[in-house]
Amino acid sequence: MCSYCSTGDLHSLWKAVGRLAEAVTRLFATELVLVLAYLHNLGIVHRDVKMENILLDEQGHLKLADFGLSRHLPWGDRAYTICGTLQYMAPEVLSGGPYAHSADWWSMGVLLFALATGKFPAAPEKDHVAMLDSVKRCSYAIPPTLSLGLRLLLSELLCQDPQRRLRHLHRFRSHPFFRGMTFDAEILRKRPVEFVLGLQRAQDTPLDAAVFSDFDCDLTVPVGQPCPG
Repeated sequence: MCSYCSTGDLHSLWKAVGRLAEAVTRLFATELVLVLAYLHNLGIVHRDVKMENILLDEQGHLKLADFGLSRHLPWGDRAYTICGTLQYMAPEVLSGGPYAHSADWWSMGVLLFALATGKFPAAPEKDHVAMLDSVKRCSYAIPPTLSLGLRLLLSELLCQDPQRRLRHLHRFRSHPFFRGMTFDAEILRKRPVEFVLGLQRAQDTPLDAAVFSDFDCDLTVPVGQPCPG
């Protein structure tokens, strides 16, 4: 059971903005690293890390959701089931395995690529077959317009060899892209994500009573009668 997340999901935020500033991308990446590292330490591989499965709480912080495809995978074991979302799927998952927890880090790389650039490495297609072909042909070239630290991070996450892929928490802590960031979850959550809350305030509109005018019922409480409940 997940706590109520009143700010929606990351995909809706991304669609509204187009691309995120690097500072916001860095914060979200830090929080996602902490979540995935925690799950992997428990032996859990999520297998469907994507924007639609990341909710935003009332302070704008991330919560990973939808564990329908996740499984417990003890260290050293491998999985072979092809599952997840094509645009985010690691090469070793797409080929039917074997794969392990590092597949989640590839998915995170695709997610960060989209957040930072406003588009996916593999463009969306009209049907499953075309999408599969697009993912297989994708070069995953990192745009030179991104900062050096972010380009390095994406290249290490979107590494075809899962054994060489960036996947250990201590390496994220010392990575140039995360310079100056704390990896203490309690400290991170003490401050609201102003970018997210500001966008939500800008999109909020007052409720107009006229929306109830078409209801064919009388909502007036009779005089002298107590209100039920």
